[in-house]
Amino acid sequence: MTAPGLSFVHHFEPATDPTERPLLLLHGTGGNETDLLPLGRAIAPGAALLSPRGKVLENGMPRFFRRLSEGVFDENDVLRRALELSDFVAEARERYNIASPIALGYSNGANIAAALLLLRPRILSGAVLLRAMPPLASPPEADLAQKPILMLSGILDPIASAQRAQHLASTLKRAGAAVEVQEIEAGHQLTPADIAIARRWLASLKATL
Repeated sequence: MTAPGLSFVHHFEPATDPTERPLLLLHGTGGNETDLLPLGRAIAPGAALLSPRGKVLENGMPRFFRRLSEGVFDENDVLRRALELSDFVAEARERYNIASPIALGYSNGANIAAALLLLRPRILSGAVLLRAMPPLASPPEADLAQKPILMLSGILDPIASAQRAQHLASTLKRAGAAVEVQEIEAGHQLTPADIAIARRWLASLKATL
């Protein structure tokens, strides 16, 4: 259902399995609040899904923050938009009575999820970052206290290279996160391997979260 009254246009689907941790679905450039619903259902069939639409428009395409050029981010906007999204997640948790979610972000959505982790560590219980790169050149110190994070990068990705993903992984590990990084035979687009790996990883967390 798409619900009014909160600070982001969004779609919410309640859980059918109460043992599943909710997913916060964060789309890539040009996506919207329905874009990642099939992905969320594929990797966590019974989870509640909370999926906001990015507020920034780039040539009419929704994003979660502005960029100056391909791979070069407006970091002041990253900071502002990440805090704005964090406030929305808090609002939505109260509205829908859900636990702290695991972010499932792709591309621009993965980058804003990484910013959330670094700026508001308590807002997420973990993250699956698909084709992510560092959102901030000099991130603040954060305490991620063994927060589980899966990063999947494409070794053929011309945008979010495996090297940039490893740089982000190092930042998250220094903050204390339990980071698993896998490089797959892919470019920037998602593949069936992403779904299979993410589904197995999420299933392995059910006993610990």
